Amino acid sequence: MTTLDEVEARRIAILDEMRDIRAMSRGTINEQFLNVRHKGIREPVTRGPYYVLSRYDPEMRRTQSRRLTSNEELQQARSDVAAYQRFSSLCREFELLTERLAELERGVPEREAKKKLRRSPSNKKAR
Repeated sequence: MTTLDEVEARRIAILDEMRDIRAMSRGTINEQFLNVRHKGIREPVTRGPYYVLSRYDPEMRRTQSRRLTSNEELQQARSDVAAYQRFSSLCREFELLTERLAELERGVPEREAKKKLRRSPSNKKAR
């Protein structure tokens, strides 16, 4: 995006998209399998999958997990986690656009896309 109007329009679109997110949840959904021993059977039987929503709580400094017991709960958790991931990516994009907006307003030249070429030792001798 090169013009001030394009950057500002995208920032407004991002804010609108963020506003439309009604529910979200940090974390991941994990499948859990349990090995259960039965009476009279030598080898344990694998049971599962059981679905668990896990997330790190920085205030308590530990991971909190909650088992999702119904299919509706699982679908809602998947939707909420996807919404949080979308929200995070929108935040990153908003941050980059705001930096670009500041550069455009202050007249900072656009970042050069060309990579600076390294000189090989043989090129240095040619000087």
